[in-house]
Amino acid sequence: MSPVQSSRIVLFYLLLSLSACFWCILSMFVAPFLPFRARYRFVVQTWCRCAVWLAKTIIGIRYEVKGLENIPQRPCVILAKHQSTWETFFLSALFEPLTQVLKRELLYVPFFGWAIAMLKPIAIDRSNPKAALKQVASQGHERLEQGAWVLVFPEGTRIPTGQIGKFSRGGASLAVNANLPVLPVAHNAGEFWPKEGWGKTPGTVQVVIGPALHAEGNGPRAIAELNDRAFAWVAQAQREIGALDSGVVPSEPVESA
Repeated sequence: MSPVQSSRIVLFYLLLSLSACFWCILSMFVAPFLPFRARYRFVVQTWCRCAVWLAKTIIGIRYEVKGLENIPQRPCVILAKHQSTWETFFLSALFEPLTQVLKRELLYVPFFGWAIAMLKPIAIDRSNPKAALKQVASQGHERLEQGAWVLVFPEGTRIPTGQIGKFSRGGASLAVNANLPVLPVAHNAGEFWPKEGWGKTPGTVQVVIGPALHAEGNGPRAIAELNDRAFAWVAQAQREIGALDSGVVPSEPVESA
């Protein structure tokens, strides 16, 4: 990595951190007086757009999106590939209002966690998978009824580029029980914003939004079938954008929501 690129990364993290501190503190005073949708736009959407813009302007991480026409009018469950932090910023800025499944510990982070807590996240205890699944089912259904998108990373954790993890059925189960589709999303953000380390490289992230997938029936069999279809679509889309190595065998399922 060149000294110039290293300097850009340091500047990016500095501005990202400063903007997060400023915006979270400001949100603590403003957000409580706003209705949920306006609160989301003010707290999350504005800052996440700033984060994506900083990555583009300072580091050179641009993006192209295909499939925007596939986004349904009514919010549903988003099943997205997870490779980095970039897609969390991007998807949180694209869909609003959006709630996501996250680690409960994040809510304890000063300012950042406090601001996020005002946005009705589904904060789970990953050390208790069974309780986490029940929480995702109950709170996720409630959020969908309130008109919020629910973002689920079905692999359960960030998977390095070129690989794919098996999908947990939590997201598909939530969609089937709410009689709503899942919206699959593929991308290659990990090529430019890796899972490990602080290094980042310029390039264009390819984001592909698939067609809304509906379950065929109800019950466990319908959930499993929908989950398999979503996985197959994401895997194929990853291959088409060159983000899945040939012959890759999915890693073991992640025992979490």
